[in-house]
Order: sequence, then structure tokens, then C-alpha cells
Amino acid sequence: MTDTKYQGSFGNTHGTDGAAGPTIDQRLAELGGEGTDMFIEPREIHSQEVFSGPIFTVLDKLIELPQTDGSTDRIRRQLIHHDPCVVILVHDLAVDTYLLTREYKVGAGGYVHGLPAGFINRGETPVQAALRELHEETGLVPGSEKSHGSAEGGRLDLDQDSGFFDKGPGVYSSLGMSDEFGHTLVLHLRKWHKEGRRFDPGEHIQSTWVTWEELVAARIQDSKAVVAIQHEAIRRLQEGKSRASRI
Repeated sequence: MTDTKYQGSFGNTHGTDGAAGPTIDQRLAELGGEGTDMFIEPREIHSQEVFSGPIFTVLDKLIELPQTDGSTDRIRRQLIHHDPCVVILVHDLAVDTYLLTREYKVGAGGYVHGLPAGFINRGETPVQAALRELHEETGLVPGSEKSHGSAEGGRLDLDQDSGFFDKGPGVYSSLGMSDEFGHTLVLHLRKWHKEGRRFDPGEHIQSTWVTWEELVAARIQDSKAVVAIQHEAIRRLQEGKSRASRI
């Protein structure tokens, strides 16, 4: 039986007279029937660190969820606390190619294709982290060798003559167990040069330029990289339509 309390509750949010209907959250609250009052923020009762490693920590948390009848429901969750990261899809505008990497990933248990990525250090913006990680992992630096785009002395920046960033959606890697937040960026380069790579201990990365078709066929499985690629796919589609409309 279909619930018709709100016609088009998965699309149209207006009544037959054109007036604005209930918000999504209001419709969920009335149709959900779970008894949890999601208009009141959950409260953290207890948090204990149960593991600490070089990349992440694990916290055991006790959370209190308010109920619509005034009671509370206490739930226990384990959280993998992880610093935020950035993923960079690099596009060479002159030849319409993209930078693809390959490295060992323990989660996949082998070598996988991917995009340049890394942690955002404290005090860095996602863009600053992107330029640093790109230089460290691939040796690529925006601008000509004699321009101020050089990374000598740890200096990294991007001027309009060298290229520009397109910000994609930010995503959580796995909301049910981790707070790792990934910033996705597409870097469209007009000018760039290569310098020496600066791998972290134990880091081994290969990189090469590929066509758009090769990038899509590489079957990248990292969720953050997939989001960056899909964001670029939408841009390419819109750009193709725009060109077609001008013909």
C-alpha cells in the first residue's frame, strides 16, 4: 500500500494549491515511526580511546538519543578518528590528459590505480595540502620552472596563468565507523613542471598521464577518487552540451 499522506514525498514538496509543503525532515519524522526525536541533537555520554596508531585512533563512545516520549536511548558505537584528507584529480588542459597513480593499498590487499591524495596538516587549507601532496607524490608543480609556482623552499602556490582549482563535493569515507572527511579537488593546469618527489617513509607511488577514456577504464575504487572523477565527468558533459549548442 502506498502512503499518500504527502503526494510526491520523494519529489514534489508542494501541495495541489502550489503552497510549500512540509520539509524533508518533517516528513521523515512523521512517517518514520521510530520514536527518536531527531530535532534534538544526540548527546555524547562517554568517549574512551581504545587504540592509538600513527594514522588513526579508535574511540569507544556511548551516545544518548532523545526519544519523542521524553525518554532516551543509549547506544554504543566505535569511531575510527582520522584526520581530514584531500584527493586531487589533475587535468592538463593543453593535451586533455589526467594524472593517474598506482600504489599498494592495504585495504585492497594489493596495487591499485588512484589519484594523488593525502592528509591535510594542521593549519593547511585543502588547496595548500593538495599542492604539497601533489609535489611530494608526483613531483608535479604548477607553473614554469622559473615562475613563482616553484616548490623550492617548501613554497607552493597557484596563479591564474598556471591553472585553477574546481572544488568537488566533500565526502565521508564511511559514516558508520569513521569521521574521515575527504575534500575532492580538480586541478586544471595550463602550465606545470617536474621537480624531485618527496615520498614519506614506506611510500611508493607510480604516476602517469592518461586520456579521459583511460581514466574511466582504470576502474578506480577509492570512493573519494570516484567522487572527484564523477564531478569532472559532469563538467565535461556540460561543456560538451555547451559546445553543441553553439554549433
